[in-house]
Amino acid sequence: MHPALMAVAAATQLVTPISEAIPKLNVEVTCRGSVEADKAMGLALPQTFDKCMSDENSARQQLDAIWLSYSPAVRVQCEGEATAAGDPSYVDLLTCLQMTDGSVTTSTAALKGASRKRKAPN
Repeated sequence: MHPALMAVAAATQLVTPISEAIPKLNVEVTCRGSVEADKAMGLALPQTFDKCMSDENSARQQLDAIWLSYSPAVRVQCEGEATAAGDPSYVDLLTCLQMTDGSVTTSTAALKGASRKRKAPN
C-alpha cells in the first residue's frame, strides 16, 4: 500500500465519526433552569444544582457503556428528544434509549437530573 494511503487509513481509524460519539450536552444551563423551576413551583425539597449535575453525569457515564449498541437512527431520534426545547439532558437521552429497546438495561430510577419527565408535585 502506498505510504500516503496508509497514513490516511491510520488517521481515519483514530477519529470517531460524530454520529457515533455521545453528543456533548450543556447540562449546566439545563440544571440551573431546573433548579429555578423547582423553586418557582415552591417545592418543599427542590433539587439542588449539585444533585442535578450528579444525576446528569451519572447518566452520561451509563451512556458510555451502551451508546453504540443502539442503531444510528435510534441515537439520532433520542438525541433530538433529549435536546428538545433547548433543555439538553443526558438523563432524558438515556431514558429515551432505554424505552426503545428492552434488551439493554441500566437503571435510571433514582436519576432526576434536569429531566423534563418528572412528575409535578401533588
